[in-house]
Amino acid sequence: MIDIKTKLTSRKFWLCVAAFLASIGTSIAGIQSGNATIATIGTVCTIISAAIYAAAEAAVDVARVSNETPQDASGDAAETEGKAHA
Repeated sequence: MIDIKTKLTSRKFWLCVAAFLASIGTSIAGIQSGNATIATIGTVCTIISAAIYAAAEAAVDVARVSNETPQDASGDAAETEGKAHA
């Protein structure tokens, strides 16, 4: 489930927002000056910043899932570990 407070305090999120805004600014500057190359670069950077953020979040989710301890039906991981060592 998405926890909005956690997302709003994430450094990755704010870095993505800053990159997104800078890219939009670059696109606007390119359009305003009539420079299609600059406008295109800004658009491409906007898409890339969103893709990098999505990949970083996916990596965090994978790490979180791989670090979870498997639990038995009662939900007690300590008992499961104790049985494995006996």
